Amino acid sequence: MNLITKLPGPLLIFFGAFSLSFGGLIVKSFEGSTLWQILFWRSVFFIIVVLIFLIISYKQNFISAFYKSGIPGLIGGIILACGFSGYVFAMYNTTVANTNFIIQTQTLFLAIFGYIFLKEKINLITLTSIVLAISGIILMVGSSLTVGQMSGNIAAFIMPISFATLILIVRKFPSVDMVPLQFIAGVIALIIGYFMSKTIFISLNDIFLGFLAGFFQLGFGFIFITIGARSTPSALVGIIMLSEAVLGPFWAWMFINENPPTSVLIGGLIVIFAVLIQFLSLMKKKKCNKLEL
Repeated sequence: MNLITKLPGPLLIFFGAFSLSFGGLIVKSFEGSTLWQILFWRSVFFIIVVLIFLIISYKQNFISAFYKSGIPGLIGGIILACGFSGYVFAMYNTTVANTNFIIQTQTLFLAIFGYIFLKEKINLITLTSIVLAISGIILMVGSSLTVGQMSGNIAAFIMPISFATLILIVRKFPSVDMVPLQFIAGVIALIIGYFMSKTIFISLNDIFLGFLAGFFQLGFGFIFITIGARSTPSALVGIIMLSEAVLGPFWAWMFINENPPTSVLIGGLIVIFAVLIQFLSLMKKKKCNKLEL
């Protein structure tokens, strides 16, 4: 653990994005499991790795970490669990490219929610980014009307919306530790997967894929990002996280021959461009604030 914490924050963020980028490939590789069975087994192994991390980090005081997170941590866990469920549903019902590009709208949702709930102003650049992103999404999902992927696209929005809501909670209650919150989210997602599945028994091959998805892809992904974000500016975190949107469709194309339509790629690039504009604007604003100080 000490070795991980000594690594540069931006490098850890990239490792996290790299781990998360395999989500679509893994979900698409399950041979006979339903999406709810995938959610269940993914959550089982995610809970294990987060629990190990909590025990190593807090040692005998790890139970107190849940108490300290309080009601905000519980609510955040519920919201994140909805995001986990939406992610699996989306990957199961639409393309990896669609899901990954839509997830990148989380920063724009954060700007919109910040305006609504925190009374934060939306400047012209942010408004332009939102309009561009909406245009890109319309172009992306337009092709899905004819191939029956709309339900997956709609579900994909649950992840960025839940993430943006989660960040608002953290900003409102800065003392909330994100790691116990992730454990709560894993438990709730496991319960959802269990009750929605007719049976939790699946093949050993799919259990192994659930292990890869929960322990390495999701578990390591979130742990790397949680640690790396402590020493990395938020705008830079967002820019590095865009690598997930690029790598995810690349793995799907390379290993399972998933070729998204040209309209999806163009729309996805528009979304990424819109998010980049927003991030660069935030970085410029922070630099100006530092100079004023």
